[in-house]
Amino acid sequence: MNQQAKESIAKSLQASTADVPPPSSPGHTHADSLDAQVDSLHLDEHFTKANTIFHNPPVPVLYEQALAFETGSAITSTGALITRSGAKTGRCPKDKRIVSEADSFNDIWWGPVNIALDDLSFMINRERAIDYLNTQDKLYVIDGFAGWDPKYRIKVRVICTLAYHALFMNNMLIRPTKEELKNFGEPDYTIYNAGQFPANRYTKGMSSATSVSLDFKRREMVILGTQYAGEMKKGILTIMMYLMPKNGVLPLHSSCNEGKSGDVTLFFGLSGTGKTTLSADPHRFLIGDDEHVWTETGVFNIEGGCYAKCIDLSREKEPEIFDAIRFGAVLENVVYNPITRKVDYHDVSITENTRCAYPLEFIPNTKFPAMSNNHPKNIIMLTCDAFGILPPVSKLTPQQVMYHFIQGYTAKVAGTEVGVTEPTATFSSCYGEPFIVWHPTKYAEMLAEKLRNHNATAWLINTGWTGGSYGIGSRIRLSYTRAIIDAIHSGELEKVPTTPMDVFGLHVPQSCPGVPAEILMPANTWSDKEKYTQTLHKLSGLFIENFKKYQDKAPAEVLAAGPKL
Repeated sequence: MNQQAKESIAKSLQASTADVPPPSSPGHTHADSLDAQVDSLHLDEHFTKANTIFHNPPVPVLYEQALAFETGSAITSTGALITRSGAKTGRCPKDKRIVSEADSFNDIWWGPVNIALDDLSFMINRERAIDYLNTQDKLYVIDGFAGWDPKYRIKVRVICTLAYHALFMNNMLIRPTKEELKNFGEPDYTIYNAGQFPANRYTKGMSSATSVSLDFKRREMVILGTQYAGEMKKGILTIMMYLMPKNGVLPLHSSCNEGKSGDVTLFFGLSGTGKTTLSADPHRFLIGDDEHVWTETGVFNIEGGCYAKCIDLSREKEPEIFDAIRFGAVLENVVYNPITRKVDYHDVSITENTRCAYPLEFIPNTKFPAMSNNHPKNIIMLTCDAFGILPPVSKLTPQQVMYHFIQGYTAKVAGTEVGVTEPTATFSSCYGEPFIVWHPTKYAEMLAEKLRNHNATAWLINTGWTGGSYGIGSRIRLSYTRAIIDAIHSGELEKVPTTPMDVFGLHVPQSCPGVPAEILMPANTWSDKEKYTQTLHKLSGLFIENFKKYQDKAPAEVLAAGPKL
């Protein structure tokens, strides 16, 4: 890096940090000196033209940059940074590609989830991204770690053009200490985020102007045509989903917490099922809300932060998350009062996928380092069943665990079309299908082995409807769900006798402290028994049909653990 560039960086950082006190959050520190900070960054020759490079700048610097130069940025009444992600307000899984190359080809579950891209097309995208990055007056570079366990963590470098993207990844990666940043060296994986610039739709393999492409051999990810920050976060999860099984450990799209006695619980669930909400328990230590790895010695969080949905957020329902939205947090695509700067979390006029990214230390009872040397005692699979068929809680056999893990079911109401109120089933294998790389049965077999080896108990919990489908029945109260989870953690629920449910064969507890016994078996809650039977058969048929795409590699006993018509 030439002297002029170094001086430019030094001036910008010195001006921005002159009165900023040293940060107190774990790992979130300045470099030892400005010269050390500049010299520690070894970007390749592609980026020597950038006038200013902000390398792991302090949070106030990123605030200043976003507010000054990025449309839609503002500060909330609680101090969080509000941002807009442009036209894309969610991930674009149909535009994700993985380079087809010899070293990884036989490992990857190719198909609609993992779509192959040839090497030339990746290099065209890479060149297009780098050319765009070179047109910018300034770049933001964030170096951080994925994985709290030093044995398995990887070094990640993010190169982007938006301060809000840099702040987002500063929150979501594990922030290096002074010494770690000084000696960071070359990253294991690099993300080139040129999301403001489109992909060329005529490039072979492109389906739109959006492209998220990953090359395991080059250890690079390129983003074009989308500014949605979640693409970077989930890109790292995809990388870990590939790498960790090669190291003999199990990556999981799950949240995780630990009791005061050291008992660990994993929570699986798709968006909207309560995974983040239920793992943020004031009586337990949070390890993480979304991405973990189960090793030979315990579990560790992949991330340095949380990425919570904000729709209908309130302090009464989710106090830990509500209070985490303060200075340093990033709010995406929310509606706020321009005078008071208060956010209206019920307003979904921009998107229902309103989100907030904040560091782990913003949750008061987070465990640091974010890992446990204890193996999970309980596995909780969450579903929001809008059909109103699945029980509020059921105990799973090992075969049912594999079956429901491979299916990854939840249901939603298709509210985007006028007049459509029927529930829509959603299946996402391993509760994170867009991010898995190997065939789902590989992860399921690894999970089953973990359960056997460590005597963990698995539960299926429905946070959706009871007494009828959406529009007829009612949503299961959050207080009931919390009571169920408390009974699981106390060990009380495991002692309760169970009754098998018809068709699905789930083992339903006959009672649970704090939960009315009459709602535990779904058939008892429907006044229209004929409608119940019709809906039961409809949902079980959807399960049976969906599992057909996995049954060629699934053991017979797993197939037998599904519903039987």
